Amino acid sequence: MLEFDNVSKSFWTGEQHKVILDNVSFRVDLGRSMGILAPNGTGKTTLINMMAGLEKPDSGEIRRGCRISFPLGFMGGVSNKLSAVENSRYIAQLYDLDPDYVEAFCRWLCGLEEYFEMPVGTYSSGMKARFSFALLLALDFDIYLIDEGMPATTDVEFNRKAGSILRERLRNTTIVVVSHSPETLEQYCRSAAVLRNGQLFMFDTLEEAKRLYDYQA
Repeated sequence: MLEFDNVSKSFWTGEQHKVILDNVSFRVDLGRSMGILAPNGTGKTTLINMMAGLEKPDSGEIRRGCRISFPLGFMGGVSNKLSAVENSRYIAQLYDLDPDYVEAFCRWLCGLEEYFEMPVGTYSSGMKARFSFALLLALDFDIYLIDEGMPATTDVEFNRKAGSILRERLRNTTIVVVSHSPETLEQYCRSAAVLRNGQLFMFDTLEEAKRLYDYQA
């Protein structure tokens, strides 16, 4: 499980003191995927980075009793100077997985062809998104973290393959997805919460969360 216990997080924007979480407690149990609706600018990415351990709370405790992924789209562990081949094999070793498998999986899913041998720093944003998503799906986690759904890519074949794999993973793993769009959450989960003014309002169904979200929009 993933548990937040009286967690607070805020930062100074240069103009105002922005509160992301104000003494918030909740938990995500394995087998129960969760969506979080949050308008743009309320701290969606900060929240999901805290779940992954990429950002620390100001106060309170975050407990992780399972394997939690890096957020979809996060490229912090990828070196722009290295090729996709080198990056995929290095990250496989970090997670104690077979480098041959991770490389082969990413090659197949990305469809980058000869670019797979080139430095990631030469990739377009769409190519980087495909590689990041492929790495996420190649690794073995109990909870997958997704910020705003599928990566933005116009590659139809990639979207088809990645979407199919993600739907299969939903049967055996847990997903936490944060988005400003209720339609995005519908693809991944049935229960949801609404992040608003530093508080997280939990609901048993996405429909209930949407009513509060639409009312306060």
